[in-house]
Amino acid sequence: MRLHDLSPAPGSNKDVFRVGRGHGSGNGKTAGKGHKGQNARSGGGVRPGFEGGQMPLHRRVPKRGFVNIFKKRFAVVNVGDLDRFEDGANIDSEMLIKSGLVKDTLDGVKVLGNGDINKKLNITAKAFSKAAKEKIEQAGGKAQVI
Repeated sequence: MRLHDLSPAPGSNKDVFRVGRGHGSGNGKTAGKGHKGQNARSGGGVRPGFEGGQMPLHRRVPKRGFVNIFKKRFAVVNVGDLDRFEDGANIDSEMLIKSGLVKDTLDGVKVLGNGDINKKLNITAKAFSKAAKEKIEQAGGKAQVI
């Protein structure tokens, strides 16, 4: 199969019906918009969520809880994932992005203790869980907080 062999499934693509092209077409004059009113005008219609002046649903339902706008969001890496690096490597957030373990560092990288590590690694991160720190130091590495 080549690129020029590709075509949409039969019946999935339909031609656009051209409205307002004379009464012989069966959809002339008002072009399916009825007579007058907001929706018949050019640029007419209402924005999404508008309910004709009634209080919209998204404003009627009660808001619950609290959102802390100062909350720190960490990119998370497990200790078991760090075992892919060679022995004695210095690992930081840039190295984790290059390796594909982390897409975006957000407010920093936090290392969690899920999995096992057998290599001596020097890891610099914003935060470590207690279990992660123990496993890294047990393997002979260093866990350095930035």
